[in-house]
This record gives sequence, structure tokens and C-alpha cells, in this order.
Amino acid sequence: MTGASSGLGLACAQALAAEGASVVLVSRSPDRLAAAAATISGDVPVIVADVSTTNGVTEMVSAVEQTLGGIDILIANAGGPPLGDFADTDLEAYEPALRLNLLSTVAMCKLTVPAMQSRGWGRVVAITSIAVREPNSRLILSNTARAGVTGFLKTLAREVAGDGVTVNSLQPGLHATDRLYSSYGDDLSAIAAGVPTGTIGDPADFGRLAAFLCSDSAKFVTGAAIPVDGGAAHGLQ
Repeated sequence: MTGASSGLGLACAQALAAEGASVVLVSRSPDRLAAAAATISGDVPVIVADVSTTNGVTEMVSAVEQTLGGIDILIANAGGPPLGDFADTDLEAYEPALRLNLLSTVAMCKLTVPAMQSRGWGRVVAITSIAVREPNSRLILSNTARAGVTGFLKTLAREVAGDGVTVNSLQPGLHATDRLYSSYGDDLSAIAAGVPTGTIGDPADFGRLAAFLCSDSAKFVTGAAIPVDGGAAHGLQ
């Protein structure tokens, strides 16, 4: 469970733990990881890792496998790259963004999916963004990287479906996370008014949706990129 020290990543971990899964929380911040682990009952292992590097992913996966004995479920999540549009984003900024939001997921899948295939069961759920369907202004790096990982996941899903492994992504819109509060303050009513449901998403609901995709009941759901945005995106697909 990467990017699991707060927000939607932590919500996914909490939901899976509530269903009886053994979870490992991964993030770059040891202090935030400790606080996150305290929100889940039982002894929850934490691993400090930077998944934007190949070595970071390799060491992280090895540590999780040693802790759990194997990885059946991968929740791939990472923070977003810096803001910017075409004119003010230098070419050099694209490579770290792609490492963070595309290549990290590719690397994690390369290291975990083959073992899932050999066992005949596995789940991959990536947290991307509703911007994959409707690119956001000032987020050209995120739009580019997350669209790429969506294409990778769709391709992977078709290749491993016959081995009992499902691969899906969730595309969150606005949710009540620390990042949103830090951007807009405690009163989110103004931005909630721009969502058709009139509300901001609840991270706990998002986590339960991720947990469902990891369940046996969702074994026929694969290759899906599911918007979780209260109907905010305007596109037909």
C-alpha cells in the first residue's frame, strides 16, 4: 500500500484491514506512517520508501514480501507532481513526474504480478485521477503521467486476466483529504457546490470501493478505470 500515510491511500488500507487483510503501509515519512498505523487496529507494519526510484521500489517490495510472506494485493498510489502548464513546464520536469506517477507503478507490477500469476490470484488497484478523463489546467505533468499509467494498466489487465489477476484503477475527483483542506481551508462548501452531488467525496467510501475491487466478488471486473468524482467530469467515457 504505497502513499499510505494519509488521504486516499490510508483510507484504502483502513478498508482492507477492516475486511481482515494484512496490510503494510508505505510512504516516505516515518512520522506520518507511525500516525497512520495508529488509526488501524492491531500491529500494522510500516516501511519508509521512495517509490519514485527503481531501487526504492525494489527494496520496498522485498521488505513487504519478507514481512507478509508474499503480496496478493497491490494498491499503487503516489502524490502528484508540481503544478504547471505547457508554457512554464520545462522538459526536464517530465522525467521525475513520469518516474513518480507512471514508472513507479510499472516497476511495482513487474515485481509483484508474476508471483500473483503463479499463485492464480491477485489484485492490482492504482489510484490515478479524474484528470485522465478530463485533463485539469495547470496539471500538465500529472495529466501526462497518469494517462500513461492508465494505458499500461489496461494493457496489463488483458494479459494477466486468464491467470486470476485483476488490474483496475480508480480515478478520484475531489475528496476531503488533508491536501484539499490545505488548498482550500476548512470550508469546502464553495468547491462542493461545483460537484453534481453537492458534496466532497468521503475517503472512507473511496477506500471501501478499493477493497471491493480486491475481493472475490470483483473477480469479473478488470481493465476498468472507474471515476469516483460525484459526477463532476463532463466526458462520456
